[in-house]
Amino acid sequence: MMSEVSFKISNYLKRIKYEGKTDVSYETLRDLHVAHTLNVPFENLDVYYGKPILLDKEVLFEKIVENKRGGYCFEMNGLFSFVLQEMGFKVRNLLARVTRDGKTYFAKTHQVLMVEIDDKRYLADVGFGMDGLTAPLELVTGVDQQQFTHTYRLLEDPKLGYILQKKSGEEYQYLYAFTLEECSPLDYLMSNHYTATFPESLFVQMKFCTMPMKDGRITLTDKHFKVMKQDQVSETALSSDAEFKELLKKHFQLDLDQVKSE
Repeated sequence: MMSEVSFKISNYLKRIKYEGKTDVSYETLRDLHVAHTLNVPFENLDVYYGKPILLDKEVLFEKIVENKRGGYCFEMNGLFSFVLQEMGFKVRNLLARVTRDGKTYFAKTHQVLMVEIDDKRYLADVGFGMDGLTAPLELVTGVDQQQFTHTYRLLEDPKLGYILQKKSGEEYQYLYAFTLEECSPLDYLMSNHYTATFPESLFVQMKFCTMPMKDGRITLTDKHFKVMKQDQVSETALSSDAEFKELLKKHFQLDLDQVKSE
């Protein structure tokens, strides 16, 4: 276990290649969020290989910052929450229900953050691997909000709370729903355990790594490598584990042999 003094904001900023402001402002939140999502991959390799996922502040810092790894939502948003609070931001930790069709909403197994700055509230999420946010969204409903080449909006539902959607052509894709009920570390302990160990969880069934770009997204699974740019999709089938390992290192700077030995 690392000591508390080892949690250094300066090291985190270096990890995400950030050289901007550090005051408590929307501009700082936005720029930190963008830098994190564009430089830290969303990946489930530890889950896939059966390694325990610990959510302690120091453990997350060591894995993502010192060891230059990625992580999934509880790790990515968990670390981001610790960083923002350390910098003076007012953060509320929440849990969301993921959906694929806007009809069936799964259990609360996705961590998101609500950040309050002055009189405005923002949804922050650096850890959603499927068409997730690159920058924070203002917590207002029914309004398209553009992030580079992507457009999102929030709806309000009497039972589900807020619903996040991503625009695709003229349609809107449903991503997840969340309320503003604050969650505790014990809530994440349970949700994380379920997500990382339940046999039917996607995270234990296949390995994958993904990261947004300003004009698209790159995604690597154990079967395919996909590049999306400006709605153009290029997909290549993988022929071997060696090819996965090579692409993982080339596009995400992750060494599979090192991951397995950690």
